Amino acid sequence: MKNTLRQLRAEREWSQAELGTRLDVSRQTINALEVGKYDPSLPLAYKIARLFECAIEDIFIYEG
Repeated sequence: MKNTLRQLRAEREWSQAELGTRLDVSRQTINALEVGKYDPSLPLAYKIARLFECAIEDIFIYEG
């Protein structure tokens, strides 16, 4: 699954650690999400979408 998390984070000039703090996850989790090694749980995907004020589908792109 592709995502736009890195771009959204960069637009706000947040570090991975800062985004992790805002989402209550580790910096390593943010890194794993950004490089596509990890797909978020549904609750985490909702938290991310709410934080960036957009739809989940605008952040996470399913490639079936």
